[in-house]
Amino acid sequence: MSTTAAVPMEVNDQDDTVGEEVLRMSTDEVNSRTRLMDNEIKIMKSEVMRISHELQAQKEKIKENNEKIKVNKTLPYLVSNVIELLDVDPQELGEEDGANVDLDSQRKGKCAVIKTSTRQTYFLPVIGLVDAEKLKPADLVGVNKDSYLILETLPQEYDSRVKAMEVDERPTEQYSDIGGLDKQIQELIEAVVLPMTHREKFENLGIQPPK
Repeated sequence: MSTTAAVPMEVNDQDDTVGEEVLRMSTDEVNSRTRLMDNEIKIMKSEVMRISHELQAQKEKIKENNEKIKVNKTLPYLVSNVIELLDVDPQELGEEDGANVDLDSQRKGKCAVIKTSTRQTYFLPVIGLVDAEKLKPADLVGVNKDSYLILETLPQEYDSRVKAMEVDERPTEQYSDIGGLDKQIQELIEAVVLPMTHREKFENLGIQPPK
């Protein structure tokens, strides 16, 4: 009870001190003190308004970013495998010459190498929406089909058709095992095999090898 009663007594003492100080002031000093306090109030109100505007701008930015995330996470994903996770420190790479600076190369942290279900391999300087600490090599992930940013991890049994398309071992079948398709086999060799095994022949003839 004594502690509770002491609080208003201290407040009253402060009020009395302020009151006595004001009473000792001249009229000009009181007016000057009043103008000073009015200016401080205006400054505080201006600061409150500025912070309110910044808060509103940040809310709009968060809303806009959430909309972008929602659009980027729209299905269908491109299913990919994490091949490797890398630690990148731009200081170890040294300073780049020239005026142009690659911002991706200046990022510090985890980067990833992925292989998509279309058998293309990509290096991701920015991993995406998934925490890098939650990823490990061989993880199945869903990536954006345009930016290839990782949007979420997928269960290994997510799509058995993806596994079926992956070639883990070299096929043992030969062209001679297939009968009645000689013309189609020859076209396949010319369109697919030769551009990979004898690319220089196409280039010597000035022909762009088929992809």
